[in-house]
Amino acid sequence: MVQKEPSGSSRPRGRPRAYDPATALGKARDAFWRNGFSATSLDDLSAATGLNRPSLYGAFGDKKALYMATLQRSRAEMLASLELGLSAPGPVREVLKAIYAGASTIYRSGSEAQRGCFLIGTALTESVADPDVRQLLDQVFGELDEGFAARLAANPEELPPGADPVAMGRMATAILHALAVRARAGADEASLRAIYEAGVDLICARP
Repeated sequence: MVQKEPSGSSRPRGRPRAYDPATALGKARDAFWRNGFSATSLDDLSAATGLNRPSLYGAFGDKKALYMATLQRSRAEMLASLELGLSAPGPVREVLKAIYAGASTIYRSGSEAQRGCFLIGTALTESVADPDVRQLLDQVFGELDEGFAARLAANPEELPPGADPVAMGRMATAILHALAVRARAGADEASLRAIYEAGVDLICARP
């Protein structure tokens, strides 16, 4: 039997009626992105999402579970974006440049400072002591490697003679990592573009 609220009661209980899981998760990710996992308190998450502690626990579980959910969301978004970018028509050189340009724009975003990549910026630190985070991070890197390698293998004529698409795929992922770190350190668009254009020259044969 469910006990109903007294008709005159105005005390809020549970999640607010306007609660939206996707919105709350996005705001929680922003909080983790800004301060990192360890430095983000439950009070920070409550303030960011508009949910009190019982509501946070009810919706996502504990702080670790909420953080893992934000990592999984970033993983899904990153892979979807990469799949879309790699499926674009045109030479591999131009496809890669477009992917890196888009990533650079994201990495340079942030209301207070350039935030870089959420996964690189927060999960690398946590992965040292947390095997769950380390496993997810390794999975994401492998998926990125495979995505790049598949597109490169489909166009071997655009690679340098004798180039290994698998190794080049890992290099393509590594360029994303470099862009994320440099952006977090404050590199401007021109500096990031110089990095990924040089990287594309290594991956692709000269036109």
